[in-house]
Parts: sequence; structure tokens; C-alpha cells
Amino acid sequence: MRARVKKRAGSGAPDDEVMYQPHPAHGCPAEPAPRGDRPRGLLRTLEEDLRTIVERDPSIRNRREALLHPVLPAMLLHRVAHRLYRRDRRLVARLLMLLARGFTGVEIHPGAVLGRRVFVDHGAAVVIGETAVVGDDVTIYHQVTLGAVGWWRDNRRAGGERRHPVIGDRVVLGVGATVLGPVHVGDDAVIGARALVLGDVPAGARALAPVRAVSPGPPGPSVPPVPRPDHSHAEGRPLVGAGAAPAVERPSPRRGQAPRPARPGVGHAPQARGGTGEAAGMT
Repeated sequence: MRARVKKRAGSGAPDDEVMYQPHPAHGCPAEPAPRGDRPRGLLRTLEEDLRTIVERDPSIRNRREALLHPVLPAMLLHRVAHRLYRRDRRLVARLLMLLARGFTGVEIHPGAVLGRRVFVDHGAAVVIGETAVVGDDVTIYHQVTLGAVGWWRDNRRAGGERRHPVIGDRVVLGVGATVLGPVHVGDDAVIGARALVLGDVPAGARALAPVRAVSPGPPGPSVPPVPRPDHSHAEGRPLVGAGAAPAVERPSPRRGQAPRPARPGVGHAPQARGGTGEAAGMT
């Protein structure tokens, strides 16, 4: 997307107040760029991005820590890539954003317009499409998607028609929020976590996803008592199954002592007498 920035005609506005002019190939009317006093030059914009990270991320204590913020490289490369994209250096711009995606997980198309003081927290899996416009002071959490509805509909649009959302100023996009299509989200709106937005959101409105209601459930069935385990094996006696004859317990002989002979009739057959082969008590 190629665009040019010019002073509002006949408005007497200062040079910092600009109008965003899309490329004629997009076929959409001119839309005002995100409002606010714009710093002149890339370095001042990046300095403001760094200050925004310190102000909005409680885990960042100073600017030195902000330099290691995971989203800062994505913002830096997008600011550069967007300027290249507007000068028809599309391949170089896409290469920069490909590097940003590989390092940070944030995918912002070079054609997307980002306003001032945009804060992307964490940044994992954030996707912003080509014709999206993001206003000033917008807060974007991770897994947010500003995308199109799908190629099966976008291919039927008029040439250059906008396909992605326009986000107003001071909007908060919660974790996993998804805004699809050429919709408009008004200033100061809040898009809740996991909310799916397919239509316009008025200024100051809240689009919240359904929240699961948590209520105490009915008391469950009574739990049967747990049978106590048999620990007889711990005392040196083997476990005996139901219906089985108990085993005979014999104490182990002490060291140096001969084993005691078993008593007749206890676990053994009667001993024979006189070597006649007749059992005791038998004739």
C-alpha cells in the first residue's frame, strides 16, 4: 500500500495534523490518521514507543529494561517497514517484518497504520492485517487478531476495498480478542478477552465474551469406606486368600542352631513305625 501524508487543505492546521491518504488502488476514501500531535521523524516516534513501554508495563523499571521488551523490535521494524512500504519498496518491507515475526512472534503487515503510543503487551501471536488502522494510545494484549473475514469474501470485494478493522483511540484489546472485517471500533471501547467482533463497536462500548458461571454443585454421592489393607506381609506372614488353608508358620533357626524337627500331625503326614510301612495306629 502506498500512501502520502499532507496538510489538511484550507484548515490552517499545523504540519503535525495530517490526513492519511490511501493509495488509489485501495479504492477507499481518505481516512483520518490516528489523532494527536505527531512527533516528526522516526527517532522521536521510537523514543515515544520506548517511553510508552516503561509507563504501561509494570514489570519494566526503566528504559534500559524497556530495550529488552519482546515487542520493541517488532514496533521498531514496523515503523521502518511501513515507510518503505509507502515508497513501493515492498520486498524489503516484507523482509523486515518477516524478521520481526521470527524474533518476536508479532506479525504486523507493513501496510498497516499504527498510531502513536501503541502498546503491545507480551506480543505472542499478535496479527495485524494490511489495511488495518490502529489509533493512538491503543493497548493490545497477546493473541489479538485484526484480520479479514477470509479470501472467499475478500476476493469478491471491489479493487482496493478495505478488508481489515479500524481501531479508534484509547481502545483496549484483551487477550485473544479477534476483530474481523472492515469494521470500526470507536474511541475508548474495550474488547474483552476471547471476544469475537464482526460488526461496528460504538465509542465507549464494551464487547465482552460470555463468562462461564461458577456455582457450587450438588453434593455428590456418599463415598464408601475404604477397606483397610492387610499388612500381615510386613510382619513376616504371607497373605492368605479367601477360602485357602492357612500356611504353617515356622520360625527361622538362629545362627549355629539346628532346625527343630516338625511335630507330627502338623502340616505333615504321620511318620511310619518300625520300618514296616504301616502307618501308626493301623493294623
